[in-house]
Amino acid sequence: MTTHAETVDFSSQASFDIQPRTRLIFGPGSSAQIAELATSLGATRVMVVSDEGIVAAGHFEHVADRLRNAGLQVGSFHEFAENPTSTMVDAGVAAAAEFQPDLLIGLGGGSSLDCCKGMNFVYSCGGSIHDYHGVGKATADLLPMIAIPTTAGTGSETQSFALISDADTHVKMACGDPRAACRIAVLDPELTLTMPQSVTSLTGIDAISHAVETYVTRRRNAISTTYSRRAFGLLARSFSKVLRSPDDLNARGEMQLGASLAGMAIETSMLGAAHATANPLTARHNIVHGQAVGLMLPAVIRFNGTQHATWYAELLREIDPAGTDSISIDEAPDRLAEMVQDWVQSAGMATSLDELSIPSSDIGMFVDDALQQWTGTFNPIALDEDSTRALYREVA
Repeated sequence: MTTHAETVDFSSQASFDIQPRTRLIFGPGSSAQIAELATSLGATRVMVVSDEGIVAAGHFEHVADRLRNAGLQVGSFHEFAENPTSTMVDAGVAAAAEFQPDLLIGLGGGSSLDCCKGMNFVYSCGGSIHDYHGVGKATADLLPMIAIPTTAGTGSETQSFALISDADTHVKMACGDPRAACRIAVLDPELTLTMPQSVTSLTGIDAISHAVETYVTRRRNAISTTYSRRAFGLLARSFSKVLRSPDDLNARGEMQLGASLAGMAIETSMLGAAHATANPLTARHNIVHGQAVGLMLPAVIRFNGTQHATWYAELLREIDPAGTDSISIDEAPDRLAEMVQDWVQSAGMATSLDELSIPSSDIGMFVDDALQQWTGTFNPIALDEDSTRALYREVA
């Protein structure tokens, strides 16, 4: 069989330039090392950035107490929410200016980590977060950061990007710079045991989408595909387990590690059309990101599969080497799309715009918004108005 992917291939042998900047520490109970790690970075005044849910779960005090017992001064910022905005970042910068930290710790889900990085941009370099929208906009070294994720989703702990929403337009701004990478990421699966089922579902689907999308981008390369495939294998094997058995620490650990590996893939290969089409749903209808990207991903897999079915077959072999021999390469995109849709449904999430009470009359606006999304430019098949509209129509 000859496919377009075999004649016009974005090869895994493509050139790349990568320098891992984040020390990764993984294991149950590893967050107990936080004081030692902070001290190793020369810290004396530590600001912990964590949302109110993390405070309520007891994680903030767990970390803060260990820091204080080691003689470190501890400040905090908690006044932000999911999809942190430019206004929330400004409030965090004001809190940092008052406390004057020499180390920032992002503790929580992607929102905590993104807010921490966004604060660091502005606190260390001045101006507003809008000045750092794009890549390589930092004008000075940022404060060292430690990430302690309490979810398994965004992979922000292993990326040099912060996603911050404009407070007025709600458009997500990707602010990236090598100096925004965390010095250390501590992956302690015990901290993820307190996630509500809905958060486990939403963040898990987000992580799966990262593994799938990074595998098929225009920037895919030998490093990114290695991270993507291993991430997909871990996530696909453990997602249903954590939904059935929330206290399964091994499955929690696999989810957390898979999410971080997918984040490392994003760092070198970026994302694609599923995120480009999901973001307008969040901006215009406040649909939670994991739900939005879970809705769009199966349609995008089928779309990309018309030219790159081989890549999706490779992903399927990561979780079922023998079983995939019985299906043709042409069948792989549909098989993977169905698998993702089954995961979304099993997590109790919507699989259509109608289920989300979003009128199909809004599709025109979504198309215009999606075509402005940076992530869409990395999709292996270029998006245009007709193809983007077709993606939304498929999920209507």
